[in-house]
Amino acid sequence: MYICMCNAVTDGDIRRAASEGVHQFAELQARTGCSDCCGCCEQEARATLDKAVQQVLSSLPVVAIA
Repeated sequence: MYICMCNAVTDGDIRRAASEGVHQFAELQARTGCSDCCGCCEQEARATLDKAVQQVLSSLPVVAIA
């Protein structure tokens, strides 16, 4: 699904960026151009990124420190 129509950024693009280490919205904008035109998609883009980052972080193995 397209999140940013101006720059043709999809939810898959945002999830991929999160899996590659993008955790801040400014990083997402720099990498994809998402929400740097009209800004109408910013709320949805932020929510999609936040959800993707949470999924990435929850999939990391837990390391016990003794």
